[in-house]
Amino acid sequence: MHPLGADHSHASATSAAGRHRKPLIIAFTITAAYMVVEFVVGFATNSLALISDAAHMGTDVLGLGMALAAITLAARPTTSQRTYGFYRLEVLAALANGLLLFGVAGYVLFEAIQRFGDPPAVPGLPLLLVAFVGLTINLISFRLLMAGSKESINLKGAYLEVWGDLLGSVGVIVAAVVLLTTGWPYADPIVGVGIGLFILPRTWKLTREALRILMEVAPKNLDLAVIHDALVALPGVEGVHDLHVWTITSGMESASGHIVVTEGSDYPDVLDAVLQLLHDSYGIVHATIQCEPKNFSETRDLV
Repeated sequence: MHPLGADHSHASATSAAGRHRKPLIIAFTITAAYMVVEFVVGFATNSLALISDAAHMGTDVLGLGMALAAITLAARPTTSQRTYGFYRLEVLAALANGLLLFGVAGYVLFEAIQRFGDPPAVPGLPLLLVAFVGLTINLISFRLLMAGSKESINLKGAYLEVWGDLLGSVGVIVAAVVLLTTGWPYADPIVGVGIGLFILPRTWKLTREALRILMEVAPKNLDLAVIHDALVALPGVEGVHDLHVWTITSGMESASGHIVVTEGSDYPDVLDAVLQLLHDSYGIVHATIQCEPKNFSETRDLV
């Protein structure tokens, strides 16, 4: 196997999983503990706002748990049946997180609209105190997941979960301050609508990105036509056809294609040049390339 192949890809993915696992464990633990606190205080004070926020945190716990499980499984080695290992679980977890966030945003909007008709009486002080603690917890989790969210679509989903809940905590604090100072009952549903509308565009972006990977669409940062032209420009390459580029999981792009080699060129040298170009210029470390003579592809359309 070529040194730029699957072994390198698996080592990179395993290393990334190791970096991302610890912050996920910490974020999962502190979020789960605070969710219990919010439920207890919410039911003790009969605060629907706190109970709703606790339910939102429950989705965070579920989302973080799925992300943690996906990263743990993705670090497992490949097998004869699972030749790409469990890498795609990260993408499935991101998709599940996106759908979960859609559900939460929809619930928040629905509940907020209901409250406009008959806003409930909510005690401001317990709301304020618990929301401040929640904001601190969310800021810690937010900071822990920030770096990993730029590398992994899975962590990006977990990061958006915490980001949405962080905004929820800020919103609850604003609502609590308004309730304490003015007693205006519409503060809570207005904040709820704002949070729901803020979450939806980011949720759609995450879900669309996960679906692109699952549909094996070419990565947005790679132009297939440009790659094709760069390959054709290499010495010894007469043509390229059946070129495909797709993403296995975050940071792991794959390619396959057929290279028509000019007569008299050395196949190993051409193959090395093609693999090196894909690696150095486009970050593709897992490529399956077939080199073939011109007469092998005379009846094919060169793409």
